[in-house]
Amino acid sequence: MRNDNSRQWAFLPPLVPGEVLTAQARQVEAAGLAGIFVPQIYSSPFMGLGYCAAVTERPQLASGIAIAFTRSPFETAMTAMDLDRVCGGRFVLGLGTSIRAWVEGLFGEPNYGQPVAHMRETIELIRLIVAKSHTGELDRYEGEFHRHDWGVFQGPFAPPVRERIPIWLAANQPRLTSLAGEIADGFMDHPIHGVHWIAGPGRAALERGLGRAGRERSDIHWNAWLWVAVNDDRRQAIADCRGTVAFYAGMKQYEELFAADGFRAEALACQQGVERRDMAAAAAAVTDEMVERYVVLGNADACRRQVETVWDVADSFCLVPPIGGLTPEQLAFYLEGIAETFYA
Repeated sequence: MRNDNSRQWAFLPPLVPGEVLTAQARQVEAAGLAGIFVPQIYSSPFMGLGYCAAVTERPQLASGIAIAFTRSPFETAMTAMDLDRVCGGRFVLGLGTSIRAWVEGLFGEPNYGQPVAHMRETIELIRLIVAKSHTGELDRYEGEFHRHDWGVFQGPFAPPVRERIPIWLAANQPRLTSLAGEIADGFMDHPIHGVHWIAGPGRAALERGLGRAGRERSDIHWNAWLWVAVNDDRRQAIADCRGTVAFYAGMKQYEELFAADGFRAEALACQQGVERRDMAAAAAAVTDEMVERYVVLGNADACRRQVETVWDVADSFCLVPPIGGLTPEQLAFYLEGIAETFYA
């Protein structure tokens, strides 16, 4: 594969002091990468994105992801317009469903519902608000999951930069992937899938959604996320990735994903560890085979070969270091490995 920075996105969680985040964002811009993702893990991604907007001029800025069901679509749409304005039209709204245990448990939002139908309605609402909030045409919305009365809404304080902000949908299940193909401007593939999903089930699910809507593959931007651990010491790379795999295997809602690959027993053990709040036990339940299934790892040449198998399937990539249970020094090591191996 030939490295191409214009097809690479960086992942910048705001877990560092401001001067460090500033340096990271400016490094991304100087390297010519396509964009920056800021995640919602527990807090909103929008603060970090605003920070990156203030210190960069060129890269796209995306929520990677914003959990769609933890806030009103009205708030999400208004925030998206604000961010798009302050960054000069560089914002991409990346949305995902997360899992019921997070939305209803951690965030205390009771209406997770059927995630595919809920996401379809949420995207419809956000697009409506962005397009019509400044025209005086918003009146009422009566949906299955959302009800809005804009009778007293006097319009935004400033018009949007664009009347349609790109919405990229994140998914790790076939039905949500198909929904992305049907209605979204972009698709973000979950990193826990690994290259095997991208080349097979993921591509098939996306094509089903495109077919339902009469769309072409060129009508959607596919941004593929992959866990990547570049390390000449393969055994150490495997050990360092166990916590990241356990983080997802410990989620009940993702059990079938792992079961489909033959790892149900391991996923159940990870769930038990999480329930006891014993992440060391959860990580210990992750086998070498699981890590090698879901993470691109090994020396630089081995990692390049694995990514090369899907290089022409997706349009761009976000190569993410393992994060579960690692020290800041270990995280920096793997970030550097990604940069030296994949950025021109």
